[in-house]
Amino acid sequence: MARWCYRHRLVVLLLWVGALLGLGAAASTAGTDYANVFSLPNTDSKRAYDQMEKAFPERAGDTDTVVWKVDAGTVRDQSVQSRIQPVLEKIGKMAGVGGVTSPYAGDRGAAQISANGRIAYAQITFAKQANAVPKQLVQDVVDTAQGARRGGLHVELGGQAIQRVQEPPTGLAEMIGILAAAVVLFLAFGSLFAMLLPIGIAIFGVGTGLFSTQLLSHVTSVPDLAPLLATLIGLGVGIDYALFIVTRHRRGILRGMDPEESAVTALNTSGRAVLFAGGTVCIALAGMLVTNLRFLDGVVIGTSLTVVFSVLAAVTLLPALLGFLGSRVLSRRQRRKLAAEGPEQERASGFAARWSANVQKRPRSIAVMAVVVMAILAIPVLSLRLGATDQGNDDASTTTRKAYDLLAEGFGPGFNGPLQVVSTSGDTNKLVQGLRATDGVAQVAALPPAQGVTVIQVVPTTSPQSEKTDQLIDTLRDKVIPDAGAQAHVGGVTAISKDFSTVTGDRLPLFIATIIGLGFLLLMVAFRSLVVPLTAALMNLIAAAASFGVLVAIFQWGWGLSLLGLGKEGPINAFLPVIMLSLLFGLSMDYQVFLVSRMHEEWVHTKDNARAVRVGLAETSRVINSAALIMVCVFLAFVLSGDSGAAMAGVGLAAAVALDAFILRTALVPAAMHLLGKSNWWLPAGLEKRLPHLAVEPAEEAESLPRASAGGPTVVHGFVRDAEGAPVDGAVLTLLSKGGRQLDRVTSLADGSYIVSVPAPGTYLLSATASSYGARARHVVVTDEPLVHDLELTEGEVDAVN
Repeated sequence: MARWCYRHRLVVLLLWVGALLGLGAAASTAGTDYANVFSLPNTDSKRAYDQMEKAFPERAGDTDTVVWKVDAGTVRDQSVQSRIQPVLEKIGKMAGVGGVTSPYAGDRGAAQISANGRIAYAQITFAKQANAVPKQLVQDVVDTAQGARRGGLHVELGGQAIQRVQEPPTGLAEMIGILAAAVVLFLAFGSLFAMLLPIGIAIFGVGTGLFSTQLLSHVTSVPDLAPLLATLIGLGVGIDYALFIVTRHRRGILRGMDPEESAVTALNTSGRAVLFAGGTVCIALAGMLVTNLRFLDGVVIGTSLTVVFSVLAAVTLLPALLGFLGSRVLSRRQRRKLAAEGPEQERASGFAARWSANVQKRPRSIAVMAVVVMAILAIPVLSLRLGATDQGNDDASTTTRKAYDLLAEGFGPGFNGPLQVVSTSGDTNKLVQGLRATDGVAQVAALPPAQGVTVIQVVPTTSPQSEKTDQLIDTLRDKVIPDAGAQAHVGGVTAISKDFSTVTGDRLPLFIATIIGLGFLLLMVAFRSLVVPLTAALMNLIAAAASFGVLVAIFQWGWGLSLLGLGKEGPINAFLPVIMLSLLFGLSMDYQVFLVSRMHEEWVHTKDNARAVRVGLAETSRVINSAALIMVCVFLAFVLSGDSGAAMAGVGLAAAVALDAFILRTALVPAAMHLLGKSNWWLPAGLEKRLPHLAVEPAEEAESLPRASAGGPTVVHGFVRDAEGAPVDGAVLTLLSKGGRQLDRVTSLADGSYIVSVPAPGTYLLSATASSYGARARHVVVTDEPLVHDLELTEGEVDAVN
């Protein structure tokens, strides 16, 4: 498939461009129909909602609020009414506005004026729900209302439709994330074309995924948070997956391979790993379905679709683009060096090799330090409280936050989240009296009954996000309603949020067990080990605890919120643990597979655990850290999205990826594997026979080598040292057949270690050369077992073997 895409690159590119433009045109024509379905089956708030639907089937559109306050006098003063009343009348006549409820309209309106007479509000009912109201109409409403401001008269607006017009321009967060990723990619590759490849793949993957999600919103319930989260995860995995493949392709060209063969090899190795990684991310996302929360179904659809399209773009469009670029995927300096000096052997050197050797020398101390850091970061998670954010968490400079605060000041903190007690039978008057006598209740008002259903509006004395409000809901359900002998249910947005948090918390253990168990099975099959998947499961839990600790400290305790411009502290969104754990599981699986697959390859060849862990870490840590840095940049950019849920998810995922890649995968995991030794690769014999064999990333060599005997492939490994026993870094070792054919060529690491692959038992020639040293060669006789062969190089000496 990779070869076909490479050779038919124009066809592939046109198909992808056609798909992107076609889906975009269809989505633009159809529009959006996102819907936030928070209702939960078998909960008290859902029963209340169903009864209200039955009694009041006619539902108006979105209702927003205009709030005004005077510094002196009262809002009833003629000077105030003469400015506000014409504005409300003008808004009421706008096309798309269903009506305006004014506080100056008779006795009913008097309830919309605060007790001290200094704050009042009017309700604007649009003809459609918030996401369907044209932004221009909302902006006209905001401009008209705020036009009534003057010295001593403050006018603010709140509501879902109003919140839409104060959000930053659509795409701002995505553009900043892409620009940050571009900088990281350019520093990693040193080539403009190589930098553009992963970004282009991510744009195609995210674009087709988002347009498809938008079209699906017309046939199933997709929350408006889904496209934001899909963009967030799509940009991250799209850029990362392309980064892995492009890195392998560049390595092949530097080794002297033809660009087409290099691209095919890269797709047949790293491309397979990308398919595996993308599959694990989708499976992890699908794990959200076990919670049976309808709100998350649309999130699963949007994010999974985007990941699928990102993977498809990486394995089809990317080889086509590589075909257009050819060797220009390398920087100019690399192309000049390749032409002048010939092919080179990529090797782990510099900081990566030194760090890997340091982890091998001090695994216990490094593991302890990593665990201490993660434990300290995880401490705040003990205070985790799930809930729902509202406009009280908006930035203090926004009109929605100011309107929220004015309503709380004039009518009490609970006014922004009233409870609805829906009574279907019993003595309503006795229930109302019981509600008024309850501690924590500020105001009770019973609406006229309809079809045997009475709705009683209950305003708490505390804010919607307060723990005391949650306790009040429990008191009403468990004590007040039963004592009144009524058949009633407590509903409203605040009660729905509380029930959502409760159900999520109850189902979270099942969800965690599902995704951890699934990850354990996948890694066990891939790496033929019980300890490696157990270690990975434990690391996932540690990363989750630490990242949620960071979330609690920032969003719940308020540490640094003002610096990030993220408004006021509050509870963690109830849906966030499920979403974050799904994405964290999928992304950490990517890094775990990339890291451990290289270690496993070394282990299979040498059965030397220390070397396997050292070499695996040295050769993969740079790519893992680059990929993680890109994801952190993309995720943090969503702080600028204007959506508190997306900002919270962005910060949480950025923290999770950074901790997972920079502390767990490059420090704690290799340190733990050094301490565990050969037990890392233990698998009961009975299980070994029954497990299917899964090659996550097959060997690069496409050419089958002739066998010297009936035995299978093996290796020669050891150390290259000088006459004084010091390791020789960068020595080139070449394995030749009896006929002089080159079979393998490697470069020694910083500690002087090397390993060459041998196709089969037999006699071979092993040569070693290094700058400032003479060449040395020896015949080696290899049996069925790996051969340990150390080489000593002497300065100026030449040792030739016929």
